[in-house]
Amino acid sequence: MADPVFATALETVGANPTRLWGLSMTERNHRIGATLGLGGTGTPVVLANATMAADAAWLAYVAARPGLILTLAGVPAIAHARDEHEAALLRDAMRGRTSPNEAERFTFQACEEGSAVENRALRKRERPFLMELRQDTRREVERASYFGAYKGVTDLLTKYLWPEWALWLTRLAAWLGISPNTVTMIGAVLCVAATIAFAYGHYWLGIALGLVFMVLDTVDGKLARCTIASSRLGNVLDHGLDLIHAPFWWWFWATGLAHVGLALSPALFWWVEGTVFACYLVQRAIEGAFIGWFGGIHIHVWERFDSNFRLITARRNPNMVILFVSVVFGRPDVGIVAVAVWTAVSCLVHLVRLGQALARKRRGRPVRSWLAEA
Repeated sequence: MADPVFATALETVGANPTRLWGLSMTERNHRIGATLGLGGTGTPVVLANATMAADAAWLAYVAARPGLILTLAGVPAIAHARDEHEAALLRDAMRGRTSPNEAERFTFQACEEGSAVENRALRKRERPFLMELRQDTRREVERASYFGAYKGVTDLLTKYLWPEWALWLTRLAAWLGISPNTVTMIGAVLCVAATIAFAYGHYWLGIALGLVFMVLDTVDGKLARCTIASSRLGNVLDHGLDLIHAPFWWWFWATGLAHVGLALSPALFWWVEGTVFACYLVQRAIEGAFIGWFGGIHIHVWERFDSNFRLITARRNPNMVILFVSVVFGRPDVGIVAVAVWTAVSCLVHLVRLGQALARKRRGRPVRSWLAEA
């Protein structure tokens, strides 16, 4: 979803006793409006029906289209009034759950027939959710908003193993009123504790602590998106922790081998750590270069192959799968060597893909995300 700034007001029409992620619809829409630059009073105005819960992408979509009425089961859900007369017509229609008078003034679009909307932040083209919010549908709506906050591309653990765990924890955090930044800080403590456990060769303890941290690393982002509570500080904390902690895990995993009688030889130790650190930095540089050279497109969303490779590429979570298997077989030393090899292979794949994209650009062919066209 783009981040436009509209000189347009936002108004929630009616009231709804059912809360979504602990928020009233008025408060939720206000938070969404603040992220989109919608707010204030007067006209033009985007009107949101309080009986409906909508993805932020729909509010942005309607805000960019004056005179549009987005309907759900024939009921006006979100509409863009160009003047006060249209706003009055739309308020009456939303409260009466019917089509507005002077319908010829407006353009209608049924949500059920709507096309996909590009969400640039989450790197995917999607059908945003728009659902009626009642007490008996609240959990279904929460589920739709939660899964709508998942990235189009991620690793295999985040995509397949713990979405349900993270959903349960996100609901718990919202119910307890815990902020996303608090979740991030709890995760940071666990991350440091896992690092210490690895350093002393307590691999099972470190894996357990790391697992909880990795799940919370999903929860904080989902909680922020679901409660519309993202902040600059939260982004810095979350992304900064993601960037710096993994190399320390691999370093202290290798040094911890001395405590279990499986220390690597000095030559192998420095080869492993040199490979891991160098390839980690090169991979990050490749990702940044791809974004800069190809109009903000992430390398992981260029073609279907890249999205599929993102499931297993040598990031923290896939690497932890390798290390977990190595501990199961009692060979954490083999595990860290395998991580170094896989990191080198992944780096080479990304380097080749960057070269292929540059070659395509030189031939005058566009480099576009396959998700934006799906």
